[in-house]
This record gives sequence, structure tokens and C-alpha cells, in this order.
Amino acid sequence: MHNGESLNILQDNLDKLQILFPDIFSEGKIDFEKFKANFSDDINFNNERYVLNWAGKADAFKVLQIPTTATLKPLPEESINFDSTQNIFIEGENLEVLKVLQKSYYNKIKCIIIDPPYNTGNDSFIYPDSFKENKADYEKRIGEKDEEGLLMKEGLFRKNSKDSGHYHSNWLSMMYPRLFLAKNLLKDDGVIFVHIDDNEVHNLRLLMNEIFGEENFVAQIVWSNKEGGGSSDSKLFRIKHEYIIAFGKKIEEFELAGVEISNRERYTLSDDFVNERGPYYLQKLGMGSIQYSTSLDYPIETPDKTFTTPIENNSNKKACWRWSKTKLKWGIENKFVEFKKDKNNIWIVYTKQYLKCDNNGKIIERTQRPFGVIDSYSSTQASKFLDEIGLNKMFDYSKPVELIKYLLKLSLESEEIVLDFFAGSGTAAQAVLELNKEDNGNRKFILAQIPEQCDENSEAYKAGYKTIADISKERIRRVITKIEKDKAVKQDMFDNGKLDLGFKSFKLSPSNFKIWRGDEITEDNLVTQLDVFANPVKEESKPENMLYELMLKAGYSLTDKVETLAILWDGGERGGEYILNIIADGELIIVLENINDIIVEEILERKPKKIIALDSLFEGNDQLKTNTVLQMKDAGIDFKTI
Repeated sequence: MHNGESLNILQDNLDKLQILFPDIFSEGKIDFEKFKANFSDDINFNNERYVLNWAGKADAFKVLQIPTTATLKPLPEESINFDSTQNIFIEGENLEVLKVLQKSYYNKIKCIIIDPPYNTGNDSFIYPDSFKENKADYEKRIGEKDEEGLLMKEGLFRKNSKDSGHYHSNWLSMMYPRLFLAKNLLKDDGVIFVHIDDNEVHNLRLLMNEIFGEENFVAQIVWSNKEGGGSSDSKLFRIKHEYIIAFGKKIEEFELAGVEISNRERYTLSDDFVNERGPYYLQKLGMGSIQYSTSLDYPIETPDKTFTTPIENNSNKKACWRWSKTKLKWGIENKFVEFKKDKNNIWIVYTKQYLKCDNNGKIIERTQRPFGVIDSYSSTQASKFLDEIGLNKMFDYSKPVELIKYLLKLSLESEEIVLDFFAGSGTAAQAVLELNKEDNGNRKFILAQIPEQCDENSEAYKAGYKTIADISKERIRRVITKIEKDKAVKQDMFDNGKLDLGFKSFKLSPSNFKIWRGDEITEDNLVTQLDVFANPVKEESKPENMLYELMLKAGYSLTDKVETLAILWDGGERGGEYILNIIADGELIIVLENINDIIVEEILERKPKKIIALDSLFEGNDQLKTNTVLQMKDAGIDFKTI
């Protein structure tokens, strides 16, 4: 399209050069090392090695290494069953959220499923600035909020247009630190599934090779996500698939569950063991298609006292038995072997392949390995469910819940945690809740979603949802309501009396404590910094918010049991109500409001492993603090003040 400007000679020449020599271009710009390699005999690639590199990779490392002082503020009023549930929803920028979770959830997550931006050219996401942004600028930008305290889209999100000179680099810089931190949270036998399409699948695979190790690659699954003929706006091929990249934390420890067998109709025969072993089919013991072994080539006595060999079983083709002599003896004694004559009156030896029993006599639920192509679920199924719960047209590109349930069945046992830090509409939460309903499991979810503002012209905004996080939380509430209604009507379907129908809501927030910056002291701010040293608690901080921040920073999880013990003591001037926060059945006690020697005695009697108290509680009573420190030390209790 003509824009009224004269021909851009430079760009025109670059376009012509790129047609002739596409290999010397990277993200639309000339790579001069490759240029020299093509047009001179001075060929010298610096640091030549097999590595994924991009513009701004160093900046991605810097962002990763910036420690966070943020915390998670509890929101009981937005939650369901806040005090008892093990499920968590966190509203906040996911890189900061992942940093906050590092200590408490390190090596505790069994499965991570994420659906990040696909980098189609229309995505808006957070990435380091044009590779010159310092820590202060970055922190300022991700902290920009509007009058209502919502993160400002124009300050936080950057649209990554395909016209950008760092189009792929920006996406890689966004993904790298998040995947790096996510790996820390995975258990050694854990797995991560990442949804992606053709725009970045090649880069994602290389990026995950670098972070997780190429040896821990599990699969590049093809998901046929469109019903019918596929995408009609494709210029060449009609595209009807996306990908799901799967990596394990340690592939040698990762186990993938099987899926229901596709050849169930083969199991048509039965014998006296049908109730225990199930039906069976016959499989020849003699095989010409397996590697020949002399130890497996031996005669077998038949019912009429003649002998048969694997050669006769395979039409004079060199072959051997699948079982050893010892295994065959066991099979005959335990009725796992059957002899039948063929049309030529030759004895054929078969093994019984039972549906519910393996060839070692172990009772099993027979499964098969899942295919690397998933074609059972479509994107339209996701839209239909949102319609069912009254959230139609509220969210674009939601994944079908049955697809997420399928992946969880393959990878997540009934007591494990799934994490999704690109939560979107909250599909992963629904998948966990429904799976638990179906098999009486006790899986838990942790979801994180940035409070990205809904477009003012969107149906979601018109319906009163200001952010994507609001839609996600509302979906979880409606799914819980739906399950509760089912439970009321069909009580016999629910054997699990402990079905967890709730979630704790948290919001990423600044620390409740002032940050001491000794390296930034100047004559002008000396008094302010000394005030931080003397009293680190911010004036607006509330005890319940400080409680969860201290729990996280002490390495306890957001769902560890919290008991609040109020002790009334009539002690004259020191009388009043004293609050003890007892964490994880007494392992940790946090004191945030009042303390005296009677309360110290109460704590000592409970024998916790660790005590955290505000230092300001001892103000004006140095003797009490000194005695407390000595008593805790004598009792072997880790005592810290802040």
C-alpha cells in the first residue's frame, strides 16, 4: 500500500538482497558474520558451537537474576473455602509470581501445563525493553498501575509485531526466564507441556533443549485442533493442528501412564480364570520376526507326546520362541499356554494374552502407549463449555478441558500438584476439579494469571469483567457451583467425602516490609534508611498479609495449615489478647502483634521448630528479648526476629 512517501532505497536494496541471499539475514537484518562468510575467504565465526542465541539473551538472564521483594496478599473474600482448600489462584505478573514461589514450591510440582502467547504478530506480552533497560526502569514499568490499582497495559505489555527487528528475540526473551524458573519447581519425575503453533515451535524446541536438556525431551505432540477442513485463512496448506512440546525434569525418573487399548475387540476368548484375568486372545509363541537366539530355539513337547519346533511354527523360516524354557514351564503350569493344530495338522504353540493379567501373572489394567497425534478434541469444544456456564464470548482461544484432562491423566497422580502460570480462562483448574470428581482423586492446582485489562469493546468488559484474571476466577467459581449441584442430585456418584471444591485467591503485591538499601545511602536519604533499619514494617501492613509473606519466605506453602490461637491474659498493664499463628501443625509459630514472658512460655511448651517474631514487639523491653533468645536456644528452637 502506498503511504505517500518516496521509495525507501535502503529497504528496497535489502529486500532484493534477502531474496538472493536469505541465509545472511536474521530477523530482517544483515548478519555481517554470515555476510563475510558468503562473500570473502575470511571465514571466522566467533565462539563457534551449537547454541541457541538471540538479540537480548543477556538481558533475559538479567531479568531472571533480579530477585523479587514482592509477596502474595491473601484475598479470602474472593476465595471459596479459603481455610481448607489446597487449590490456589494467583493474580499477578507470572515472572514475579514464579520468583515468589521458588522457595516454597521448589521441586514440588509434578506437572506444568502452559499456553503462552504464540507470537502470531498480534500478541502483547512482557519482555525486556530494547536491550538497554536497567533494573530500575524494568521495576518501574512492571509496577505501573492505573487509578484503581490495575496494571496498565500500555506500560506493562508490548505488542510484538512481525515488523519488529527483534520479533523472535522478544518472544525468546519473554519465555526464557519463565521456563527456567518453572524447571526449578518441577519434581524430578515431573513433566512440562507447552502449547505452541508453527510461529515459534522451532525456537521453543531449541529453547527447552537448552533449559531442560535435550536428553529430557519427551515428545512433540501434534494436536489436531480444528473440526472439518481446517483453517480457511491459510494461504497455502489448510492448517488444522498445533503442537504440545513435552519435556521431563529427569527423563529416567519420568513415567507416562498408558491409555485405553484400541484393540479391545481382540479379547474374545475366555477360560476358567475369566473373572480374575479377563478374556484373552491367542498369540503364537514362535516368531520369525524377532532376533534369533539359540537358547530360544528348542523342541516343545505337544499333547500327543510329539515335539514341535519354532521352524515348523513359521513355515520353515528360521525362528525361535518368545519364551525361555523356564518361562514356558511356568506358563504351562499356570494355564498361560495353549496348543492347537493348524489346517495342516501341525501343532502350534500359543500364549494367552489376557486383558487384565500380564504374562507374569500380575493383575493389571492393560493400557497402551499414547499416540503422538491427538485428534479427539477441538477448539470449538472449549467455546461450547464457556457457553454452558454463561461465559460465552468472554475469552478467545481457550483450550478444551478434555484435552487438558487427557494430558493430566498421562502425567499426574491423584495426590499431585499441577501448575499453570499462563492461566488464561482457567481451563487447567476445571480439568483438575473434574478429574477429582470422576475418580475421587485429590489433585491440586496452582494457577497464575496476569491482570491484563479486557478491551473496553469486548463482551467481557461489557459484562463487568475488568481483567482476564477476573474471568478466570469466575470460571472456577462456576465450575465449582456446577459440581456442587451435580453432587446434590447424584450423591452416589461422589465416593470422595474430601472432594476439594474451593480455591485460595492471592494477589501479587509489594512486600509488607521496608527494604534496607545500604548501597544506596546518601546524605539526603540517611534518615529514611535508618528508619527502615529501626522499624521495617510498613505502616499500612496488615497482620494477615505479613503472615503469608513470612510463611513463603520461610519456605512454607500457601496451603499449609494455619491456626490462629488467641490467648487472653489478665496481667495488669501487660494484660490483653495475644495472638499466636501456628503453622503446619506447630512446626512454625509466627508472632506479629503482642508478646510477653507468659506467651514465651506458651510457645516453649508447644516445642515448634522455628519462631518468627517482629522485633518491634520487644521495643522497650530488652530483658524480655534477651531472655527469649536464650530460652529458645536452650530449647533448640530456631528463633528469628524481623
